Parts: sequence; structure tokens; C-alpha cells
Amino acid sequence: MSLRSGVLVAGFVLAALNLRPAIAGVSPLLDEIMNDLGLSPAGGGAITTVMVVCLGVFAPVAPLLARRIGLDRTLLAGLLVIAAGVALRGLDGAPMLYLGSALAAIAIAVMNVAMPGVVKQHFPARVNLLTGVYVAAAVGGAATASALMVPLEHTTGYGWRGVSALLAVPALLGALLWLPQALGKQAGPQNGPRPYGMVLRSRVTWYVTALMGLQSLTFYVMLAWLPTIYLDAGLPADQAGYLLSLTNLVQVGASLAVPVLAGRRASQVPYVVGAGLLTVLGYLGVLLAPTTVPWLWMIVLGIGQGASFALALLIIALRPADPAAVTALSAVAQSVGYVVAALGPVLFGYLGQVSGGWTVPLVAVLGVLMVQILAGWRAGRPATLGKPNF
Repeated sequence: MSLRSGVLVAGFVLAALNLRPAIAGVSPLLDEIMNDLGLSPAGGGAITTVMVVCLGVFAPVAPLLARRIGLDRTLLAGLLVIAAGVALRGLDGAPMLYLGSALAAIAIAVMNVAMPGVVKQHFPARVNLLTGVYVAAAVGGAATASALMVPLEHTTGYGWRGVSALLAVPALLGALLWLPQALGKQAGPQNGPRPYGMVLRSRVTWYVTALMGLQSLTFYVMLAWLPTIYLDAGLPADQAGYLLSLTNLVQVGASLAVPVLAGRRASQVPYVVGAGLLTVLGYLGVLLAPTTVPWLWMIVLGIGQGASFALALLIIALRPADPAAVTALSAVAQSVGYVVAALGPVLFGYLGQVSGGWTVPLVAVLGVLMVQILAGWRAGRPATLGKPNF
């Protein structure tokens, strides 16, 4: 591998590592943030809700930026705005917290959409491998941020503001490594994202969108409520936290391995259906026997959810014929998908409150998973954007 190729891959991986820490790093510090700023539980939860909503609402901005300045410069801009956002939310006052969080999330929304197009543009012969690499890096970045925020706070003595602002460092380092790509020749307007018309008219676009949205919904439900479910089942708080960390860690391996295997085939149907069934099995374990081998349910759930996320992004990268169409499909799928996903934790909590327990909301999630598997079966079939069978 030449030096230029090495810098390209390193910059790409580091950009992917920045796709989740700004969001995942909030939860470990949430109690301290709420106490410092006098926020209610609803106000504290709104930080993450605002960020997830921004992931959906601002996803369509990415194709517009890519058409004007190119995919590489769009990715660079995203890294710089993440750095600005996490630094801003460490300033005094709740408005700065929400504004900085929203700014970082807008940048992540743009980068989420751009990444599959970047894969198609720079690694057309290795879409499956590089999709797995960047999804694993994104999931690993979330797990690392969740694990290190509190220890970093204790080690540095900076408090939640300073530690939150430290997340700007990997974003700036990623921008530095990606700078050579951004300074290079960009694809001209003729290679920019196509109008949405072709993508929106395709039935498979909506299958892919359903797969992206529903797998994200079940993931964010798990992220928001799993520790509480285990606490109510009688497990101690530290064990509930470890179980959540375990399933996130397993997702890293699954998201790296599955796209490499699935990308070698014209059809991804067996992998998408298998990943959905594993997620069902994990949720069934939590529903029927939460304190019986809970570590096993978390491993199964992690494999299923990690594979589902990676496969959704792999299908987005594989189906269209060029980076521009990939970016357009990615924007539609992630825009609608993340708005749907943002509703999941709220509705899950509401069902739990109304029913007085977790059985009804968990059964509802199992119903959602059945729809996800059906959408995945349709989205995973071989097709090429722009051809009649798409």
C-alpha cells in the first residue's frame, strides 16, 4: 500500500470513528449535566432526542453539499462542524448545550449520508470490505466514547464540559488526515448526486428505507431502555450497564464481518433475514427469561443488530451504479429512517407506562422486527438503481 493510499484509508477510518461519540458520549455524563444545568429528566433526555431527530431532518443536506463542493469536501466540512459543535456545548448555559449538540448532529447527519458515496467513489472494488470497516469503526467509536467519558473526567479533572469538548480532538485529527482528499480534484457537477426523482420512484428505495428505519428503531429502544428493563427484572445497576456494553461490543465484530461475506453475493437476503431473526431471538430472551443467561441474549442481540445496521448500509452502497446515486439513496433512507427511529424510545416508554410493565412494549418491538425482516427480504434482492428491476 502506498503512502497516499494509507493516508486515504486512515482518514476514512478516523472519519467513521467520529460518527457516534458526540451522541454516545452524552449518556454517561447525563446525571452530571442535568444537575449542573438544572435540567429535568425530560430536558436531559431531549439532548439525545434532538440529536437523533437532526440525523433524519438534515440528511437531505448532504447531496446538495456534495453536488456543490464534492463528497470529499463535504466529509471534511462535517468533521470540522462536529469539532465546533462539541466545543460549543461545553460553554455555559443550557442553550449552548442544545445548540452545540444539534450542530454536531447535523454534521453527523451529513457524514452518515456521504459515507456510502465515499466508499463507492474511492473503493469501488471493495465496497463490502470498506463498508464493514467504516460501520465497525462507527460502532466502535460509540462504544469507546461510552466507556471512556467518565474515566477521562476523573483522570483529567476537567468536568463534563471539558471532557465533552475533548471529543473535538479526534474530529480535528480526522479532518487533518482527510485534508489531502479534500484539496484534491473533486468530481464535477456531472458526477454529482442525481435528482431525487429516480430514487423516489423506486419501490426498492422504500424497502431499503424501511430496513434502515426499523433496525435503527429497535437499536435505539435497546440503547435507551435495556438497562432499565434489567433493573426492573432484579439485576444490579452495574451488571445492567455491563450487559449493554457487551451487546455494543459484539456489534463491532458483527458489523465488520457480515458485510464482507454478504457483499460477495448478488443477493443479501439470507444475511438480512438471518440478522433479523437473531435480533428477534435476543429480544425474546429479554422478554421471556431476562435474568437467565442474560449475557447470551446480549451476544445474540449484538450480532443481530450489528449485522442489520451494516447490511442496511451495504445495500445502500451496492444497489446504485455510481457514488451520486448512492448519496441520493442514502439521503432518502437515512432521512426517513432516523425520524422513524427517534419515535421508538418514546413510544416504547409510553407503552411501558400505560401497560405497567415491559411485556407489551417488548411484544410490540417483536412485531416491528417482523416488518423489518420482510422489508429486508425485499431490499436484499439483486437490483441496480436505474434498471427496470429496481
